[in-house]
Amino acid sequence: MVKKTRVEALATRQALLAAALQVFRERGVTRTRLSDVAERAGVTRGAIYWHFKDKAELFQAVCERGTLPVEALLAQASQNAQRDPLAMVRQLALMALTQLAQHADTQAMFDVIFHKCEFTAELAPVVAKNDADRAACLSQVQQLFDQAVACGQLPPTTDTFLATQGLHAYMVGLMHEWVLNPESYDLAVCAEPLIDCYLAGLATRPPICRPNAG
Repeated sequence: MVKKTRVEALATRQALLAAALQVFRERGVTRTRLSDVAERAGVTRGAIYWHFKDKAELFQAVCERGTLPVEALLAQASQNAQRDPLAMVRQLALMALTQLAQHADTQAMFDVIFHKCEFTAELAPVVAKNDADRAACLSQVQQLFDQAVACGQLPPTTDTFLATQGLHAYMVGLMHEWVLNPESYDLAVCAEPLIDCYLAGLATRPPICRPNAG
């Protein structure tokens, strides 16, 4: 009986996350009420509070659904020295773009984050966590670029901080623009040449470390 209850609770949670994603995309996060999500999921409002303390926690859980596979690979990469660090960077970037291209829920999630969300005070905890997660992710990618310098894949004068920031901006730009118009091109097919273009340019003409002014 307990096992059945746990299965039912998990099913309710998944139904709430799916409903929240739909309603957030239709109405925007700010204008969505928890009662709207409950109605869409076919459960009581109390069922939401059993799983999530407020809308911010629900929104955070929706966001995390689309990032877990990439985060798992990134964690694995950070725990082990890489023999081919640029290949790991490439794998991470390709996984992110391919996941976006091939999964409708991930597309919907990024559409909400990019276009249907106003980060008001209500969502301050989500903003703080996302900022911390992004900083940790960029730090781990920079470590891979540092390893690439150490093993000769990138020139010793490469500014790995700028290389990381450039890759991040490139990825966010690709994802943002593609979500606006997913019919413009096949992202799953084009992901590989798009990433290879950035990495080839990085290896040939990387940003160069410069001495601090003053």
